[in-house]
Amino acid sequence: MIEAKKLGGAVLFGTVTIFVIAIAASLIFSLLLRFTSLTESSISLFITIVSFLALFIGGFMSGGKGKTKGWMLGGSTGILYTLFVFLFQYLGLDSSPSSEQLIYHGCYILTAMMGGVLGVNLSGGNPQEN
Repeated sequence: MIEAKKLGGAVLFGTVTIFVIAIAASLIFSLLLRFTSLTESSISLFITIVSFLALFIGGFMSGGKGKTKGWMLGGSTGILYTLFVFLFQYLGLDSSPSSEQLIYHGCYILTAMMGGVLGVNLSGGNPQEN
């Protein structure tokens, strides 16, 4: 029971980290779009890179906080993030996810898993449980 609470807290911590990075990046990109001559299509690659980086960092943070089962913590963090995004899109915007979004989110989950494994290994967790 205590381990489940610890792992759940680590996943929540990683997910909150992802949303904090996403909100900060959204603010920066929106200011760049507003006050420069940049267009959304010209920075779409940077937005994608920052998205993957945010998921990696979130997985890393959850793995580092949980100190065990990095692939599971990172994957759970990515799944929770994806669930929030799709629920917001479906319930708030009345829009279903596209096949392109499903592919992106599958890659996001894998990226968060890699971050979780690295987070456990760099935090001094048990490498046999990754």
